[in-house]
This record gives sequence, C-alpha cells and structure tokens, in this order.
Amino acid sequence: MPIYQHHGKVPHKRHVVFRQSNGELYHEELVGTEGFASTSSLVYHLHPPTMVKDLGKPHWAKPEAALEENMKALSFLGLDVEPEADYLMSRKVFFFNDDLQIGMAAPQKSMEDYFFKNADADELLFIHKGNGVCKTMYGSVDFEYGDYVLIPRGTVYQLKFETSENKIMFIESSSPIRTPKRYRNEFGQMLEHSPFCERDIKLPHSLETFDQTGSFKIMIKKRGLIYPYTYETHPFDVVGWDGYNYPFAFSIFNFEPITGRVHMPPTIHQQFEARNFVICSFVPRLYDYHPDAIPAPYHHSNIDSDEILYYVEGDFMSRNNIKQGQFTLHPGGIPHGPHPGAIERSIGKKETNELAVMIDPFNPVKITAEALKCEVKDYYKSWMSNPEMAH
Repeated sequence: MPIYQHHGKVPHKRHVVFRQSNGELYHEELVGTEGFASTSSLVYHLHPPTMVKDLGKPHWAKPEAALEENMKALSFLGLDVEPEADYLMSRKVFFFNDDLQIGMAAPQKSMEDYFFKNADADELLFIHKGNGVCKTMYGSVDFEYGDYVLIPRGTVYQLKFETSENKIMFIESSSPIRTPKRYRNEFGQMLEHSPFCERDIKLPHSLETFDQTGSFKIMIKKRGLIYPYTYETHPFDVVGWDGYNYPFAFSIFNFEPITGRVHMPPTIHQQFEARNFVICSFVPRLYDYHPDAIPAPYHHSNIDSDEILYYVEGDFMSRNNIKQGQFTLHPGGIPHGPHPGAIERSIGKKETNELAVMIDPFNPVKITAEALKCEVKDYYKSWMSNPEMAH
C-alpha cells in the first residue's frame, strides 16, 4: 500500500543539480524493484553509494530440503528453534519453494558490526517476542510484539533489539509483498471495506545522516549466497529522500476482522499477497451471529495450495493441544478441518481470542532438516477420535 513519503532535503525536481554546502554534488540513487515499472524512491547521498573497498568470500545460504515431497499433515514447534547470538546465523528456514522461504529466527544480539541487504527477496518479519528498531537509510521503523516489519528487497538495514530473547517468524518473497488489490482503488488508496487503512502503518521516522568514512560491512544476499561487501562510506549517509519504496511496520492488533451471520471463508483474513502465495491475519473477533451458526470452520479440501498456520497466542478453537509458536502444515491435495470435538465446542460461543498468521503457498513447499528438529510427531493422526488406536 504505497503512501508517498518525503523526508529530509530533496531538490525541487528529479535528476537536477543539487549541491552540498561545500559545493560538491549530492549523489542521487533510484531505489526500487521490478525495474523502472513499479514503486521506487529517490535517495540523496553525501557520497557515491558505489565505493567498494573489499570483497569477502561468499558463503552458502540456500535452504536444502530434507523432505522434497510431502502429502502428510505436519506440525512444528517454532519457538523451539535454537537461539544464536548473530541475527543472520539465527535465521533457520523451515519451508521453501521457488516463491518464498518461511522460517524462525531467535537472535540474542543486535546487528552491531555489519548491515544486511537481501537482494533476492522482500522480507516480512513477524515479531513474536522482543522489541526494538529497524535502522535504514530511510529512517527508523520501531517494532514490538505483534508487528509485521516489511523490508523491500535491496534495503540495507540493521536490527537493534532491546532484549536478548527475540523470536521472529520470517518470510522471504521472490516477488513484492503487497496489500490485496481488492482493498485498493485504482490510485492505491485503501477502500472503506478494507480491514486496515493507511493510518495503521508505522512509517519510517527520525532520518539520521551519517557522514562517516572507514570500513562498513554489508552482507548482501543474492541467489542463495551471502557476499560480504566492505564499503568506504556509511550506507546511511542520506540527507533526504522521497517516493513510495521504503520499509514499514503494521501491528496485527490493528487488523479489523470482517464477520458475518454464518462462517466466512479464510479470504476475509487476508493481509498481504505476493506471487503464488497470500498471508492472512487471524485476530480476536465476534463469532457468526446466525442463531444456528457453527462458528468452527467447516472441513475443506486443500486442492490448490498448502496451508501453513503459525499460532501466536490465545484459544485456537479449531485445534486441540496447540502451543504458542507452533506451525501446522496441511498439504494441498487432501481435506482438513477442525480437530475432534472442536465443532461441538464452538456452537453457542460468542467470540474467539485466537491470534495467528496463515500463509497459503499455491505451490508445494519443501521441508528442511531445521524444521524436522522441531517436529510434533504423528500430528497427522490427531483427527482420529482415539489417536491411540491409529496404526
């Protein structure tokens, strides 16, 4: 949902002479994705953003499949991921295909001696535990529990944490992550029936200009490798910028649920979309108000997509024995629905307090060894009325 932003000093027109007080030119940079055909921002640096002092040896960062093909309902305890001091080292991919990667990170320390740029993917960080600030050349984006932090590809950033216990569910998308088209008019403004609006967005603030020379390491991810680049000048030497391409945050608590007299399909919960997958926010809401309504979701066939749910907190009325931070993966091709007893339990209930993030990939995902370390064994049998009798 692009909103035009203007921060700091910019010239009166694009691509014209714009000089510093010492007479030198500011260095203009166009930052965007999808070539010159989509959203972008014009950024004005004190120094050229191209002065590379050194290149380190790249290291492998492409996920590898432990389970290539899957037709079994699976579940994983995401909060059991092993913490790591370093942010990048802490990122463990659980699921992936050509369109996206989904995983967990448990960094214990802020990014102090390097910056990171994902040149492959838009990143969406869901903050499950911890709080802090995402520092970029566009300014700072504050984050806390329940926030989605959307970082467009090509954005150099540093995460500063306020605590050593941080849990982040992350998504890397090979295409831009955007708000659903049906909630925007032809000019990009959010429509009145949208479950969120522009006022809900946490925009970058407090632009800082760092006029520093030295050695500044930026870890750049491209095509499954991370390249250590060392630049001569600080990447946040920006005096001003304007445009539509920048990081921002959105709190899941600002998503306003859509309700109806009878149970509504999960599309009403949609928050974001990208090529070949959607992201939905399940938040506390009033249940359906037809006198004979069954609030629990009906059984449905996953034919066209996998369904991945990440449970955040609350009472998950359609599932039994679900913990915070637990993933469920229901593969495309087989039906799924509420656990035994959930339908009856839901009748007559007035509201739900669940909080969850759902990702529906339209192409099957592969599963990594990191995910299997956290697997809940025999989850696929949990729909049996007496699981102990299953063979």
